[in-house]
Amino acid sequence: MRVLIVEDEPALAGAVRDGLRLAAIAADTAGDGHVALEMLDINAYDVAVLDRDIPGPSGDAIAQAIVASGSGLPILMLTAADRLDDKASGFELGADDYLTKPFEMRELILRIRALARRAPRSTPPVHELAGIRLDPFRREVYRDGRYVALTRKQFAVLQVLVEAGGGVISAEELLERAWDENADPFTNAVRITVSSLRKRLGEPWVILTVPGVGYRIGTEAVGAEGIGTEAGGADDVRDDETTAENATLPGRTGNA
Repeated sequence: MRVLIVEDEPALAGAVRDGLRLAAIAADTAGDGHVALEMLDINAYDVAVLDRDIPGPSGDAIAQAIVASGSGLPILMLTAADRLDDKASGFELGADDYLTKPFEMRELILRIRALARRAPRSTPPVHELAGIRLDPFRREVYRDGRYVALTRKQFAVLQVLVEAGGGVISAEELLERAWDENADPFTNAVRITVSSLRKRLGEPWVILTVPGVGYRIGTEAVGAEGIGTEAGGADDVRDDETTAENATLPGRTGNA
């Protein structure tokens, strides 16, 4: 699950972001309305948490933009006001839920999860490429008819590569799409995850390295130099999701 937090108080935004990550919820933050609208246009989110009082376009304006987009993105509004009239106006603008400051982190997490469960979902298509069958809805992967058990991050990386249809995806893009915007761009998490993913899928390798560019799915016969010239080969990397995830989120504890 990925959540956008629109909050102009840095301390509160950071605390909410960190609390959500500890609950295995990826979270991005926006400190003003302009940044929030830009991020909503670029990224796909499961829930938007909006403070009504923010610089630039207000939380109310952002809620209206979300509703007008027809995306169905659930909206949870935050406010310091506890008056019924304020809550009523928020619901009229398109809010699905309301939380008054100050609030308990546990309650926010429960409300976010409830909103995500209620959101209308269409069944995503099953992808097939180079002998790989990836079902995003069932979270299942098959290689030439053989079921392959993957960790969350391995599945996320493979999904990005398969959906590219054989096109090259850079390590930076994988980091952005399979982790979140605050992932350390200098981490080796992508290399670790790709290496362990190759081992899970088995030979012949279908995740190919395009030196200096990125990775892609393919079935060409390649030598060792074609599967990755990064420092440390696939056999030297532990198949450990925790290692890959924690490398990208400084200060985090526990698994995502």
